[in-house]
Amino acid sequence: MSAPQVSHQTLNADFKGIARKIGETVIHQFRGIRYAHIPARFERASPVDNFNGASIDATQYGPRCPQAAVDVRHLLRIPEDFEIPDEPEDEFECLNLDITCPPLSPGNLGPLPVLIWIHGAYLMVLASNFGHSRLTIIQVAPKLSPSARDHPRSAVNPAKIVADSIEAEQPIIVVSINYRLNIFSFGDGKERNLALKDQRLGIDWVRKNIAAFGGNPDNITLAGESAGAVYVHAHLITGPPVKRAVLASGSLYLSSPLPVERGNGLIQALNTKVRELGQPSLREASVPSLIQALKECNVNTMWIQEEPELENWETKPEQVDELMIGDTEYESVIWRNGVETLDGETITAAFEQDKQWGTKLRKLYQIVADRPTACKLGTLDLVNDVRYTLPVEVISEKLVAANKRVYKYVFDQANPWQASSRAHHAVDLLYLFGGVDLSFSPAADMVSQETRQRWIQFVSGGRPWSSEQRFAFGPLGDCKEISEAQFASRRRVNHLKALKEAGIGVYMPISTALTAGKISLLN
Repeated sequence: MSAPQVSHQTLNADFKGIARKIGETVIHQFRGIRYAHIPARFERASPVDNFNGASIDATQYGPRCPQAAVDVRHLLRIPEDFEIPDEPEDEFECLNLDITCPPLSPGNLGPLPVLIWIHGAYLMVLASNFGHSRLTIIQVAPKLSPSARDHPRSAVNPAKIVADSIEAEQPIIVVSINYRLNIFSFGDGKERNLALKDQRLGIDWVRKNIAAFGGNPDNITLAGESAGAVYVHAHLITGPPVKRAVLASGSLYLSSPLPVERGNGLIQALNTKVRELGQPSLREASVPSLIQALKECNVNTMWIQEEPELENWETKPEQVDELMIGDTEYESVIWRNGVETLDGETITAAFEQDKQWGTKLRKLYQIVADRPTACKLGTLDLVNDVRYTLPVEVISEKLVAANKRVYKYVFDQANPWQASSRAHHAVDLLYLFGGVDLSFSPAADMVSQETRQRWIQFVSGGRPWSSEQRFAFGPLGDCKEISEAQFASRRRVNHLKALKEAGIGVYMPISTALTAGKISLLN
């Protein structure tokens, strides 16, 4: 296969990419394209809009943002003998993106719909797969395929979904954006929310430049999972408008913007720690010292800081025509190990913050002080409902009231390697991107194909299912539209009604008291 090349007049550059075969289908990838320049640590980036006639090698992935190493195989249950090698990191070269597209040819139907993928990462100071935009196709050894060997560290890559879109005669383009993470995004008080601002530059880059790769800048779907979905929701609030969006397992209700004062407290603590490590300040410290400070201060949570554009975000309209939104059955697993450290008295005390609703919610979730196991399970149920399931309903109702089309789903297919882990947080990524050989489980393989098919239909402007009903992915390989009565057998509908009646001012402080600092991928 000859290497694809794109001569880009606007950017004044020639891009050389790679051709890959996924099954019998050829796709093209342009990797590591720099979309913005970081002038200095914690400073706002500026767009890269001219390469001065250079020939750009877009065959290799660019570096990711420096981050603490976390083995996400724990959460995804990826077999232990699968090796994940280290990747290059660079705080100033990490603003790059990857384009996965059908081969450019006169026979292609174009311009094509564009899916912009924002990976998750900032909720946890974590690395590896969730801190990088491309998570390449893997198969469990010894079935590692030649197409995976160029970058065999990960389980999520747009190659399969683009190949499937070509085979379905609904070709799409996927753009994956890298951005700054953890303290490099959080800043030291001068500039805030750098990840959000980086992503905005990336989205703007796509609008201006994707046409040369065959894409339609006026037909964009913005999508993300977990923290990526939090960011997508923030972009929908702050604009500019997009055609479609996907909020998978996340929204601003998962991690709302927090006061600047709280951020300043974190910055002060980290500044003190880097000085103890022999560094002058956060701005001047070495990268290893910053990562070490995060570890020693046990910083496992980052957040969006309050800024004027996000004030009263709950009441502002989402600037999108169509939305796909849903959750997995067991999202709260990422708090499980942390919640296990709590005793029954501590859990029940969190409900005493509200005299009117506390007792009712405590009893509703089967939380009794002298039943420690029930307390912990009830806490995880509450967190699941408050941060994931209820927001699906709240956001959907708001958009439907604004005459926008909403497609709701539930993802209930269990982990393919360990069914007892249930349909946990992030398991849907394994199925969506098809980066793992699931032939050992026909049910899982069917769900994987069905998930990509439905996403492709949505991104292409079709109806993935009736907007009057929800769609269920799994369990046991069964994918279908379900009624509200069937939905009530999968989620705690009566609990959601009680939470809505109590109000966010009641349930969110309870949830926060039980989960602050207790999030982890190692569950």
